[in-house]
Amino acid sequence: MNANTILYAAGCLFVAVGLSAAAAAAVNHAVNQKGKTFSLKELKVAVGDSITFVNDDGVKHNILIKGLGANSGMQDPGQEFKVTIDKGGKHKVRCGIHPKMKMTIVAE
Repeated sequence: MNANTILYAAGCLFVAVGLSAAAAAAVNHAVNQKGKTFSLKELKVAVGDSITFVNDDGVKHNILIKGLGANSGMQDPGQEFKVTIDKGGKHKVRCGIHPKMKMTIVAE
C-alpha cells in the first residue's frame, strides 16, 4: 500500500464512523393526542429525529405538517403516525379535523 491508498482508506473510515454515529444519535419522540389536544405545545428536535404521534383520544385525528409534507390521513383512536424530521426550522403541526389542535416542532 502506498501513502495515498492509506489516506483514502482512513478518510473512508472517518466518513463511515461519522455517518453511523449520526444515525445512532437519532431519537424518536412521542406526542400524544387526547382531549382534542397535543400533549406538547412545542417540541425541540434534531434534524434526523422522528416523532410518533399516538392517538389516545376517542375520536379520529388528521396530522398535517405542511413544511414537511406530512399527512397522516384519518388516524383512528389507538393508531400511531410516525414522521422523520428531514428539514430544520419551525414546523407547524395541525389536526385537519380539529383546528384548535396546534403545536410547533423546532428542528435544529
